[in-house]
Amino acid sequence: MPESHPHYERLTAMDTSFLILEKPETPLHVSATLIYEAGPLATEDGGLDIDAYRAATEAVLHRIPRYRQKLGWIPIVDHPVWVDDPGFNLDYHVRHTSLPRPGTDEQLKQLSARIMAQPLDHSKPLWEAWVVEGLEGNRFAVISKIHHCMVDGMAGKDLAQILHSTDPDERRREAGPDWVPVKPPSGFQLLADEVARYVSLPARAARGLREARTELGELGESLGTRARSIQQMMSSMRDLPSKTALNEPVGPHRRFDWRDMSLEDVKAVRRKLGCTINDLVLATVTGAVRDFLIARGDSVDEVDFRIAAPVSIRSEGDREMGNRVSQWFVRAPVHEPDALARVDLIRAATEELKASRQALDADLIMNIAEWTPTILLSLASRSASGGAPYNMMVTNVPGPQQPLYLLGARLESLYSQVPIADNTALGIALVSYAGKLCWGFNADFESVPDLARFADAIETSFARIARDAGVELAPGA
Repeated sequence: MPESHPHYERLTAMDTSFLILEKPETPLHVSATLIYEAGPLATEDGGLDIDAYRAATEAVLHRIPRYRQKLGWIPIVDHPVWVDDPGFNLDYHVRHTSLPRPGTDEQLKQLSARIMAQPLDHSKPLWEAWVVEGLEGNRFAVISKIHHCMVDGMAGKDLAQILHSTDPDERRREAGPDWVPVKPPSGFQLLADEVARYVSLPARAARGLREARTELGELGESLGTRARSIQQMMSSMRDLPSKTALNEPVGPHRRFDWRDMSLEDVKAVRRKLGCTINDLVLATVTGAVRDFLIARGDSVDEVDFRIAAPVSIRSEGDREMGNRVSQWFVRAPVHEPDALARVDLIRAATEELKASRQALDADLIMNIAEWTPTILLSLASRSASGGAPYNMMVTNVPGPQQPLYLLGARLESLYSQVPIADNTALGIALVSYAGKLCWGFNADFESVPDLARFADAIETSFARIARDAGVELAPGA
């Protein structure tokens, strides 16, 4: 967990890595496009009551203090910390724009892609919310951006709900307490604290080891098992996967697309096949990748295609800001022509990963990195960024199943965007909400001009699995 002081908070090694690995063409913020029925937020002239949205946002900022904090840096060691931003201006972060009326979903996707491609300003709190009016069907959208060093998907889900309510009749939020920024510490104070931190290293390391042994259940477990698990994980990160048409150099521009699935259909197929929803998602993606590569004229027979699947290691009740997420690397059987066989292979792979407890081992490595000087962490991260140990990122976050409202405006859909890294030109993020599984596809503009074709391939792949499993999908699915 991050170290807190009355006047600042030190970023963890994992949070710091998201700053180190960020490049102008690969910004590392997580984004989402939320679509609402305008409802009571619609104005008489056909616009949107942006003042009400800003007031509601300001009213809840005391519950998420990170949103009024910016980055500071410890001298010499150059490690980042969070400090209050004395110049915080809500109008900079909440932005108001419009589509040419009547704006289409396709135009909203294009706007989302452009906004998502723009890096956040590191001299200010690392978030933005773009309120977009003019969407056809009396709707509006909010395009949100939060830097990955602030929050992971599981905590972000909770933050997204702060502005929402299950009460469709709620029209306003009570203002929070007045905010008075705490004066940032001096460079001398930061450096003195950092020196004291390293002086305490032996005692803290011993205590951390005892805590890690308890958390990881190592008591009574063979040390050899843990060593093999870490060795396998490091080997998978060292040996690069096959290069495919989806692993071209990434430029600064993006395409964004989305699709919806009935969550009940997904659950019905899951029950029939006896797998998890995440297994089914990964098998669906594998089938789509197979079809997509074949359509591009690529052979899939000898392809080692790996999917990075983030795994939350956040304990129940943990709502701290920052990242508590590790990662699986799942070998996707794109060579397998049989849809149900792909499900079986994915299920076997994820069960093996669960048994190896690889996600917790990765967390142990990041805990060790807490004591690595930032300059060495930077060099290691830059060295590792020469090639990603995966072909595609697929993240799946469970969301609320009851309808949510923003000052009475019903949230219709939400589509997340996972950042893409060097040579990984397509990423997929899923959120379940109110009976739907919302798929968001983020891609490099030049490398994946046929992103809509890939999104269609996802629907085809799932329908094929359902058909072969003997599950009849709902009409229109």
